[in-house]
Amino acid sequence: MKKCLIALIVVIGIFMVMIIIAKSFSRQFNNLEIAAIDLKTLNDGEYIGYYKIFPISAKVKVLVANHEIQNIEILEHNNGQGKPAEAIIPIVISHQSLQVEIISGATYSSKVILKAIENALSD
Repeated sequence: MKKCLIALIVVIGIFMVMIIIAKSFSRQFNNLEIAAIDLKTLNDGEYIGYYKIFPISAKVKVLVANHEIQNIEILEHNNGQGKPAEAIIPIVISHQSLQVEIISGATYSSKVILKAIENALSD
């Protein structure tokens, strides 16, 4: 009986820790804002950007020419199930903006990729 009680307490403790971590993770993403980038202020060149919120990270290379985003290459994307978020790249290029709809089913990874692009173009 004593072993069952101890096991139950341990399981409840682990469950509570997991809830706290999940809430913290969710709060970080809900507070993540993507800033608008003024492409007119950017010089031609390649820009590298990185962003991470555990467990998702992205590193991108953005090519700018004539004040337009010509190409975005994902150099690194650690994502769990967020691989579909990479489809946001052609959307950003076609809209020439980071203010685009995020990919359904890959919300967190989409935001991390957008933030990495923002960081590339802001530094």
